[in-house]
Amino acid sequence: MRVKISADSTCDLPATIIDKYDIGITPLYIIMDEKPYKDREEINVSDIFEYVESGKGITRSNAINISEYQEYFSKWSSDFDAIVHISISSHLSACNQSARIAAEDFDNVYIVDSLSLSTGSGHVVYNAAVMAESGMDAASIVAKLEALVPKVETSFVIGNLKYLRLGGRCSSLAALGANILKLNPCIGVIDGKMEVTKKYRGVFEKTILEYVEDRLKDRNDIDTKRIFVTYPPTTTDDLISMVIDKIKSLKDFEEIIPCQAGCVISNHCGPVCVGILFCRT
Repeated sequence: MRVKISADSTCDLPATIIDKYDIGITPLYIIMDEKPYKDREEINVSDIFEYVESGKGITRSNAINISEYQEYFSKWSSDFDAIVHISISSHLSACNQSARIAAEDFDNVYIVDSLSLSTGSGHVVYNAAVMAESGMDAASIVAKLEALVPKVETSFVIGNLKYLRLGGRCSSLAALGANILKLNPCIGVIDGKMEVTKKYRGVFEKTILEYVEDRLKDRNDIDTKRIFVTYPPTTTDDLISMVIDKIKSLKDFEEIIPCQAGCVISNHCGPVCVGILFCRT
């Protein structure tokens, strides 16, 4: 059975994985100067940061609409026996709802709610792609993905709350207080929603290593097949190397995959942000 795996651009998977498994990517939009640009196709993360830091204004993200999903599914449905599409959490975007409505026009399109974002969704997409390549049928893939979704741990630490404040997700007073106190909040995705799970204090580079230890140390419920280290392009290579070394000192993962966050995620989290994303057993 030939099954096409597709996902919203918010899955943030590296191009090497997308190309290897021929994953279809449905791009969300970044609105800049009231004009829509497709995530990673017509705009990149550096464009967003340069625009915001210049003081020209703010950017915002927009979901994919129903008709666009219908176009994507129509393009693939004639060439494949089935399509399994994985969306960003339904609690964070209208994409899942729009995809489900669009799928009603097809008898071979399945929609999976990742209840996550960035490479948290990416874990689900990657697993789906491997299963599809092995020849597994769509219904079986969906069943396995729905069992996987609650096991994905998605979190990240933000070192600058400016972008959350500009996007209306954090008050100016809270952002000012965090900056004065050098607080770096850890955001976790729990039941599909973003919550502050801990507040680290101090230099960002130091708190990231503390965060990695908190997430991985002395745990026996972690699936060591794969872990993503996800970050904006403004992050230094030295910091990512430090994070990877820290991970290796705590857990023996088969794959440690460093990758850059896309426009939608970076639009909200800003240029100072690092997350490690993995699955539980």
